[in-house]
Amino acid sequence: MKLQRQVLPERLDVMAVADPAARRARRDLQRVHRVMRSLSILRDAIDSLQMARPPRNILELGAGDGSLMLRFARSSHTAWRDVRVTFLDRQDVIDAETCQRFRQLGWDAQLLRSDALEWAQAPAEQHYDLGVTTLFLHHFESHALERLLRAIAGCCRTFIALEPRRNSIAWIGSHLLGVLGANEVTREDGVTSVVAGFASDELSSLWPCDAPGWGLREYFAWPFTHCFVADKKASP
Repeated sequence: MKLQRQVLPERLDVMAVADPAARRARRDLQRVHRVMRSLSILRDAIDSLQMARPPRNILELGAGDGSLMLRFARSSHTAWRDVRVTFLDRQDVIDAETCQRFRQLGWDAQLLRSDALEWAQAPAEQHYDLGVTTLFLHHFESHALERLLRAIAGCCRTFIALEPRRNSIAWIGSHLLGVLGANEVTREDGVTSVVAGFASDELSSLWPCDAPGWGLREYFAWPFTHCFVADKKASP
């Protein structure tokens, strides 16, 4: 089954933060990440980078409620200390309790409320050792993705994206979200996400070709994830 990529609006993106259905959908996404094995896939991708030292500055784009990064911080905090993580999102849904949990782990959580494309158009004010995004890039058409990826290449030393894989397995899985107890918003957006997802080397083809020294990899991570890793090689 070959699906043509199609980007359509998702309901959660236009709902008010305090809407009960939106709150429920964000909780649904936490379960979706567990089913997708997002934490394990993210850790494996970071391990593959063979960093000389743990990152001190991390950027997460389209961060949502920050729960996945918090799980990651808990799993790695014994080795990663004094980390500043910046959460970029146009909605402020990371609560004070989540920020406090980061502080307890020795991480400093900073919130940057901005539209990602507006952020991409502005001059880079901060540089990051690691950029991360999960289930976010698929919201953008190719021309907008090119602008966003160019900005990421300009401010991040490494970048990892976990996105829906556009294949028949993910398509079937998206129609079974009701089994998880997901609400109508999550069930509808899940199908939309897969259709807008990625396959092959589609993200690599949009990475700025005039940005030298980058190693790019894209691969399928079982069961439903398309993983993109960009690592800027050190100058000789």
